[in-house]
Amino acid sequence: MTEELSNRHCKPCEGGTEPLRADQVESLLQALHADWTLSADGLEISRRFKFPAYSRTLGFANAVAWIAITEGHHPELVVNYGTCDVSWTTHAINGLSDNDFICAAKVDRLVNDDE
Repeated sequence: MTEELSNRHCKPCEGGTEPLRADQVESLLQALHADWTLSADGLEISRRFKFPAYSRTLGFANAVAWIAITEGHHPELVVNYGTCDVSWTTHAINGLSDNDFICAAKVDRLVNDDE
């Protein structure tokens, strides 16, 4: 299902729709890399990515930014020397939408977890 999610595109969300239900969130979370976690309040998914050098971290952060711009859906990024924390939520609906999982799946494609 990760491949399916990463091939989809975000749809504009200006509010007026309901956030995903808990069962939908759990199902979609299973389609992502196992390191994605759901916040305690259920409003956000996040993952920490680790890199051996600051230049690799910045390159990754820029690639995530490109996904965000292309999809029109923007994460919170926290960039440090060897880590980049990526968090997705849909502010317009105060919760999670398909867009969050689509973008998370696209971010998963940026890294090779076998390294």
